[in-house]
Amino acid sequence: MSDDNNQWATLDKDLNRISQVEYGLTVVARPMVGLGVALAFIIVAGIAAAFIFGDQPGSAIIIAAAALGAYMAINIGANDVANNMGPAVGAKALTMGGAIVIAAFCESAGALLAGGDVVSTISKGIIDPSAVSDTRIFVWAMMAALLSSALWVNLATWISAPVSTTHSVVGGVMGAGIAAAGFSAVNWSSMSLIAASWVISPVLGGLVAAGFLSFIKAKIIYQDDKIAAARIWVPVLVGIMMGAFSTYLAVKGLKKLVEIDLLTALMIGVGIGALSYVASAPLVRKQSEGLENRNKSLKVLFGLPLVISAALLSFAHGANDVANAVGPLAAIVHAQEFGEFAGKVTIPQWVMVIGAFGISFGLLLFGPKLIRMVGSQITKLNPMRAYCVALSAAITVIIASWLGLPVSSTHIAVGGVFGVGFFREWHLNRRAREHSAKRAPEKRIAAEERRRRKLVRRSHFMTIVAAWVITVPAAAGLSAIVFYMLTHLFA
Repeated sequence: MSDDNNQWATLDKDLNRISQVEYGLTVVARPMVGLGVALAFIIVAGIAAAFIFGDQPGSAIIIAAAALGAYMAINIGANDVANNMGPAVGAKALTMGGAIVIAAFCESAGALLAGGDVVSTISKGIIDPSAVSDTRIFVWAMMAALLSSALWVNLATWISAPVSTTHSVVGGVMGAGIAAAGFSAVNWSSMSLIAASWVISPVLGGLVAAGFLSFIKAKIIYQDDKIAAARIWVPVLVGIMMGAFSTYLAVKGLKKLVEIDLLTALMIGVGIGALSYVASAPLVRKQSEGLENRNKSLKVLFGLPLVISAALLSFAHGANDVANAVGPLAAIVHAQEFGEFAGKVTIPQWVMVIGAFGISFGLLLFGPKLIRMVGSQITKLNPMRAYCVALSAAITVIIASWLGLPVSSTHIAVGGVFGVGFFREWHLNRRAREHSAKRAPEKRIAAEERRRRKLVRRSHFMTIVAAWVITVPAAAGLSAIVFYMLTHLFA
């Protein structure tokens, strides 16, 4: 009998070992599935370009560029889109799956329906086209810019640092341009404005987000009757949100449909904001019935506006930023088709499709990592704080457009998260100082301990800021190296 028991025990151990091996293989193989799907999409993009251009002269270069464009689009989805959905997921207003589905749909819709049909292929005038006289050299420069910017965004995603894909493309174009035609080819005044945006974007986004959080705390959270205050102010905030996003979309996201100046966009925003206030007031009143007079109840009232704002941010991002990412690809296609290059070219629809679907694949396969980083690992977010972050993104772009300042949507969104976190630290310390004199000595020591607790993780803060600062020079250096390799291999 004992021998039977020993055999069963041995068999049970062997089965456990097999189960552990199977689990280990599953964990190891899971990332490989994502890489396999991404590689398949890149190959399909190249095959699609081959069908479109066939045996035309220079078709091999277009096929290679299409594959690189697909690779770049996947990296945008993995990195850049997280800034739009991260706050909503961190605040638990959306599940990870729901956020990915909404973002993939809205990003693709924004790119295909409202994406600019004409793009500045030289990335906002960074390189003078006349400085690169040879069309072949220009094509290799754009190939180098595309590959280097994609590699940099890929690296940033790997180290969990949200960076600006537009700045990556700018750095890539600048580095290739310098390698091709020297430092004189660079428009340094444009570069100085872009460098200024490294500071302007996050600081402005953080200040706007902190300002709205301060307003919500004063007018709603710290009121004796929080629900009554919410019935008054939540519809106002919804009206501001819809007005801001209407203006934002009119200015940045509807170029393909209609060209709208800032004043007209502001008037549209005011009208839609007023209508949204009128429509949301009875809905908020009905939703607030029966809610307890506590902060937890307020999260319910901010949940739906936060989801809407995240969807609108994704639509505007798809409309505005995808064209910048596929700009070098559009430039290569134009140069190969017409034997010339230009500062602005029309983006073929198949190029926009690669950009739109590549972003969706990148988001589905690799997006959750950065979404968690932005949503929960920098600082703790709830629906009110996340709502302030989303609102600051739209308002900051409007302010920057009015002032004529170049800004990065990535830097604004992450800057808004930092702004909310640092404001909470400052606010907590101020309240602790106000009440410390009234407390007993042991409670005063406990209050000091809580005050020293940091609400923003400094390690993530330093990593992200460092990645922002070195994005343009790193992409530029990498692009110059890739350009030299391409020209020597295929000269």
